[in-house]
Amino acid sequence: MSRPESDDNVSMSNVGISFGSPTSGQGFDVATTVSAMVANLQAIETPWKTQLTALQSQDTALTSIGTDLSSLSTALSSLTQLDGAFSQMQGASSDNSVVQLLSANVGAVAGTYTMVVGNLAQTYSYAGAPVASTDTLSGSLSINGKTITISDGTATDSNGNIIPQNNTLSQLASYINAGSYGVTATVVPGSSGSQLALLSGTSGASGAVTIDSSSFTDATTGSAVAFSQQQQGMDAQFSLDGISMSSASNTVTTAIPGVSMQLLQAAPSESVQVEIATDNTNVESVVSSFVSAYNKVVGDFNAQEGSDSSGNPEPLYGNPNLSMMQEQLQQAISSVQSSGAVTSLSQLGVTANNDGTLTLDSSTLSTMLTGNYQDVVNFFQADGSFGAGLTTALGGVGNTGPDGLVYLALKQNSSEETDLNTNIANQNTLITAQQTQLTTELNEANYTLQAIPQQIDEVNQLYSAITGYNQNLNG
Repeated sequence: MSRPESDDNVSMSNVGISFGSPTSGQGFDVATTVSAMVANLQAIETPWKTQLTALQSQDTALTSIGTDLSSLSTALSSLTQLDGAFSQMQGASSDNSVVQLLSANVGAVAGTYTMVVGNLAQTYSYAGAPVASTDTLSGSLSINGKTITISDGTATDSNGNIIPQNNTLSQLASYINAGSYGVTATVVPGSSGSQLALLSGTSGASGAVTIDSSSFTDATTGSAVAFSQQQQGMDAQFSLDGISMSSASNTVTTAIPGVSMQLLQAAPSESVQVEIATDNTNVESVVSSFVSAYNKVVGDFNAQEGSDSSGNPEPLYGNPNLSMMQEQLQQAISSVQSSGAVTSLSQLGVTANNDGTLTLDSSTLSTMLTGNYQDVVNFFQADGSFGAGLTTALGGVGNTGPDGLVYLALKQNSSEETDLNTNIANQNTLITAQQTQLTTELNEANYTLQAIPQQIDEVNQLYSAITGYNQNLNG
């Protein structure tokens, strides 16, 4: 009988098929035989799967490096951006009960300023006559030219819209605050009744409010609810280094550029010293974070240089992309500038170790910030500076397209992985089809083998009938 073969010419002898005695009728184990043949076909996938696993391990390492490079870029940007660490200032007031420093940021100029606060800013305020808490209102109230008319338990705004249930002080206050009347309304309880207080939405001398309450009454008692001014609005008056200034608010943001101050008390006879200085402590912290982020990246590189715990090479061992990343970052980090008092990282107390990592001497950095602050700024922020060069280098090695080395390496791996997965999927489809075909063919062959004894017996019976010779009796 002929030997069944698959389309891939899988030899049954290669998988050790044993037919036994052809006359035994026992046949052979089809399932085991097919499994052995399928395993033979699956062996083709082994190098593809091995390569796929290697690429996926590279992806994991590259992704981790890319993440740490992004963190390094973020740390560096705090030193290179105009609104970063170098823009942060710190301030102090010689008398916080008079002038309190709120913030000192971009645009602030270091120096000591003298302030004298003549008077604080005030906001216009008004109050209506007392009304019992259970009394209802009627008539109309005009605020800054907008009239609210109250009648029969409803209110009508200046556009003629009826607004129900504004006939008590608390309801009226809520309605005013929900509208645009230029004031804030509150109900202030007192011994003789509650009063509707109106505070101008504009502080200072320009915040006067026009109120017409001539037809506004307490409907319960019939008494008029007249409004009177409680506080005169005025601008704050102060001087800065002898220059007279004013502010509609006690929060002053324009006297010293980049500095926000709160005037808390009038003190016309006191000179308050306001000191604005660079925030060296914050800069030192940011430089330290930068060094730590750089060391994390170098640690990632160094980890790929040897073998794992099982003695196998790390995923990126000998990878040319890794070598290019190391080379480009090393060149950028060790670059020397040609101008300014600060020309290298070492002058800031940042020195390289034998393994490529960096060490920061905080005292050296502090001394340089104290004596050469602007030169340190220029080292990171000027055109053609160290900061600009390292920023460019990080863009060339990171995981941002279209040119980052990590980005390109992951993209290349992804393309190869797609091809490998396609090959494996196609092979699996072929194997499934051949498994079905092999099972059918071998089942047919097995059926033939199992039928041989019966066929021999039938031949013997036919021979006996013809010859009279009984093989079983004369054998």
